[in-house]
Amino acid sequence: MPIHDWTRVDAGLFHDFHQDWMIELRRSLNAGRLPPGYVALADQQIGGPIPDVLTLNRRPKDSDRGEPVGGLAVATIPPRARFVVEAEEDTYARRANRIRIQHRHGLTVAVIEIVSPGNKSSVNALHVFVRKAADLIGQGIHLLVVDLFPPSSRDPQGIHKAIWDEIVDQPFALPLDKPLTVAAYRAALMKTAYVEPVAVGDDLPALPIFLTDDEYVPAPLEETYRASWAAFPGDFKELLEPVGDG
Repeated sequence: MPIHDWTRVDAGLFHDFHQDWMIELRRSLNAGRLPPGYVALADQQIGGPIPDVLTLNRRPKDSDRGEPVGGLAVATIPPRARFVVEAEEDTYARRANRIRIQHRHGLTVAVIEIVSPGNKSSVNALHVFVRKAADLIGQGIHLLVVDLFPPSSRDPQGIHKAIWDEIVDQPFALPLDKPLTVAAYRAALMKTAYVEPVAVGDDLPALPIFLTDDEYVPAPLEETYRASWAAFPGDFKELLEPVGDG
């Protein structure tokens, strides 16, 4: 299912699609894609703005030591992406006091965020989103960000560059023919970003959802996008697939 051009419709229609897509992601992850002991929840408050989907480890941390995560979907080989960039955490920053986010249902290990037009609607809105993303990574919570909207004047090189600038100053430029972004962040001591620029008409990449510093599952973005599109009202589909688009 090619990515649609969501700039053709108002933010309310994308919000409706976004909400359904979030639930499809949660449902897919909990239907055997996550290994035993992990669960995905939607719309859970963990401090700051509400994330779209949380991945929680419900087992005590000590019980994980020496045990495989389990589940055939878990991978340990390095994931692949068009851009892979690293940023080693400053030694002194690592010594600073940090707050560990403890969810009442378990330890939060990963967050999935789907960018909405409202996240880019003002300088402050973008700043709030970017700071939240950088703070999660800084706290050791892995992150997956999906941005199906082109760069604005406030994020001229896309949402990844805006987030990564909060972590390390590195050059990055989106390809002109791929203005949308899917990015996975590994929140280990060596912070790593896996970035796939995409465009309207592309399929969504299966970038990793990290569960630990070394283990991850592929994000079921494409199949869940397809499922949500199948349930999207037909009258509104015509706005995104005008006659002649194919």
